[in-house]
Amino acid sequence: MSTSSQPPILTADSLTKSFGGFRAVNDISLTLGAREILGVIGPNGAGKSTLFNLLAGAIPLDAGRIGLDGVDLSHARPEARIRAGLGRTFQIPRPFARMTVLENVMASAQGQRGERLLPALIAPRRVAEQERANAVRAREILDFVALSHLEDQPASVLSGGQRKLLELARVLMAEPRVILLDEPAAGVNPALLDMIIDRIIAINQLGIAVLLIEHNMEMIARLCPRVIVMAAGKALAEGAPSEVTKRADVIDVYLEGMPA
Repeated sequence: MSTSSQPPILTADSLTKSFGGFRAVNDISLTLGAREILGVIGPNGAGKSTLFNLLAGAIPLDAGRIGLDGVDLSHARPEARIRAGLGRTFQIPRPFARMTVLENVMASAQGQRGERLLPALIAPRRVAEQERANAVRAREILDFVALSHLEDQPASVLSGGQRKLLELARVLMAEPRVILLDEPAAGVNPALLDMIIDRIIAINQLGIAVLLIEHNMEMIARLCPRVIVMAAGKALAEGAPSEVTKRADVIDVYLEGMPA
């Protein structure tokens, strides 16, 4: 149960998912405040990525309910969740490598008339106007994530950290109200880590709630007033990072996940 004083925008009630006889997510519930950054931490194999996949609709629930601002998304397809305002990034970015950085961002715009045959045929001027507006918006976002100078370059030339920033730009183009961030610090050069943290804070200040999976505890401490600790598919602890990381049961599950 959330301790946030903010009204929830994202709710997950008793989420459960099994693969064969293995229960990867076991009766997990959480709420995310409308202007909150909430961290989800835990050792490898705790069920964090499965939880994100359930929330994003990448895999179906066995049981439970997912709501976004009161709308039931429990069985909605991923594209419907994006249209409703639930966006996500991936631990390993997946840009269109041969497309330019600008084209990658523009591809994430929702409700593009040019994607449907009839509007493209009968209203090409309106399609062109929308594409120009999308290009303006995409350039604003690229400026926000400090990638404007690379807008004409193929995404394949980007470094690991720059690809993470492109992931942020692409999800922002979809105009989400909630973003699921999957390990934004993974594989990032320390020189770009501060930039990513700064952009996440700025995104949240725009009124976008963030649910964050991350192993970098310094990043968690800087971003998240509240964290949920997962272990063996369950919620083990919840509270301020400085408090939960001192708990003996939390320390034990992290030590158990370390190689001998």
